Amino acid sequence: MAETRRPVASLWIGEKLHYLNQLCLKSHLLHGHPVTLYCTDDVRNAPEGVEIRPATEIMDIDMKLVEGTSASFLSNVFRYKMIRKTGAIWVDCDAFCHKPFPDEWEWIFAGHGMRGALNCGVVGLPRECALMDQLIDYYDNLPDYPAWWNKRQRKQMDKLKEKGGALSHAEMIYKTERTAFGPQAFTWFAQQTGDIERAMSPDVLYPVPFQLNDIFYDPHGRVEGWFTDQTVSVHLYTNGTKPWWRKNPPLANSYVARMCDEVGIEPAAALEE
Repeated sequence: MAETRRPVASLWIGEKLHYLNQLCLKSHLLHGHPVTLYCTDDVRNAPEGVEIRPATEIMDIDMKLVEGTSASFLSNVFRYKMIRKTGAIWVDCDAFCHKPFPDEWEWIFAGHGMRGALNCGVVGLPRECALMDQLIDYYDNLPDYPAWWNKRQRKQMDKLKEKGGALSHAEMIYKTERTAFGPQAFTWFAQQTGDIERAMSPDVLYPVPFQLNDIFYDPHGRVEGWFTDQTVSVHLYTNGTKPWWRKNPPLANSYVARMCDEVGIEPAAALEE
């Protein structure tokens, strides 16, 4: 029986988990992390042991805004408000727990991909800190343009404004730059507060670059070749996964198939319809 460790939490917008999400949530449980899944709907296929709580305990979820952007859009503000309220570590539902998070880690975030920008798929922050203040203020009081945008991006959004229509300010920012509420915002504000110096190297939380995410489904892939002794979490990047892998069980001996066997998840029982 794994010892009890720091709680982790995530958000699910929808009625049903995909097997990859079941896999990742259960992996944290098996390493001793209590897992809370905040939900907008009555999710019934979460792994046993995952505590289901209403998302409204943290903040109201504007489903109209979700429809105009994406399910991940509001999770970008939800995660910081959740951390501030509960102190739990935020984990995306596609972050697989390779090893438990050390209890002494207070600041948990890292760069990812080939460019080195920060990702916010796994985040631990002090409940009270300047970075948290700036992130929450950014979402609660959206600027005319994100501060890091160049002239091209500003002109692109201006064109959306000129067209008029029913788009909200948040939707126009999102349609101009999809990551303006996620990694780009997190990277910018970490630079402003100086906390970017606390960033862990990619191998800790995102050992496989997202550009290579198909390797998780390749029976001949060498996924573990990307891991180091420091690797704690493995991001599976479901947003970038090809439709085939979402709708079909993983091939035998692929990393995902092996982890499902190890954790005790049946992929065929929770495929994307």
